[in-house]
Amino acid sequence: MPTLWNEVSVGRIILPHRLAMAPMTRSRALADGSPTPLMAEYYTQRASMGLLITEGTQPSDDGQGYLLTPGIYRPEHVAAWRLITDAVHEAGAHMFLQLMHVGRNAHPDNTPHHRPALAPSAIAPGSEIFTAAGMQLSPPPREMTSDDIATTISDFRHAAKNAIEAGADGIELHGANGYLLHQFLSPNANHRSDQYGGSTENRSRFVIEVAAAVAEEIGADRVGIRFSPGQATGGIDEGNTVAEQYHHLVATLEPLGLAYLHLVQIGDEELLRDIRHTWSSALLVHRPGRDLDSLSDDVETGTADIVPVGRWALANPDFIERLRHNAPLNDADPSTFYGGAAAGYTDYPTLTSPAQK
Repeated sequence: MPTLWNEVSVGRIILPHRLAMAPMTRSRALADGSPTPLMAEYYTQRASMGLLITEGTQPSDDGQGYLLTPGIYRPEHVAAWRLITDAVHEAGAHMFLQLMHVGRNAHPDNTPHHRPALAPSAIAPGSEIFTAAGMQLSPPPREMTSDDIATTISDFRHAAKNAIEAGADGIELHGANGYLLHQFLSPNANHRSDQYGGSTENRSRFVIEVAAAVAEEIGADRVGIRFSPGQATGGIDEGNTVAEQYHHLVATLEPLGLAYLHLVQIGDEELLRDIRHTWSSALLVHRPGRDLDSLSDDVETGTADIVPVGRWALANPDFIERLRHNAPLNDADPSTFYGGAAAGYTDYPTLTSPAQK
């Protein structure tokens, strides 16, 4: 029976244990999307997590939704990420950049070009987003044309190539949490009547084409993908299509030979068992709100190969050491999650450092 402390292969890398750092938006990049030296410190502090999946990183101007999120589509982005990946590798960890196109979950005030957001259909999410002027409703997006879809696939391909040039070990496609890929999958966000809308197969097409393009560009064993079946985030409502949708999607992606599938698991255990049976590469299962005592359950039962950790890793740079020694954990400070400087970012104490907070 595997345990959290067994090695595991993910694509072309070998990890020292079955835990990983989950992607978490922290909004500490520069206004032009360049990551900062403070971000290098943050990720390097958490190198003992083994696999670091970065915060959502936009593949284009159109992909940005929030203020101060990083990009990976300009030369200055590549150079700045290289400083981070070099530091992380020197500390003994591996890094996958999460590519996140937010689609309709955006506001023109937050993007470099100030244009309407792109989405499968011109349907607003019905939610607010933080801007420099405060909270504002995300306005209706512009429905993507066939040319927009082709351009966006190329943007993902280009961003993946840049991530590898920046020293990343791979990329994770963000197909969860109500963002662009998830919007194509959801019947209430995708009202298209062309080959990208309507049936389960058509709603899956864009996601599959993005994954195939990125895998072709950098190698399938450098590509992960994240889904959150049934999660109602950003105005998404998948209704009764969840089981059929994700069975088809996973079965169609399986032959590509991607490095891993990352699931946000919120309750459908039968679907999870079906996915585990279908998916032969590494499976990451993140259960929001899980307690520490159950952290190893999915690995020990064979349900998951790796367990991503979010807030515990955020607040405990030495989470692995604390877990091994049953040491108390720092509490996360939600007031510093999004934006700011070192406070609540790089100043959480370790077992061997004095408290800085």
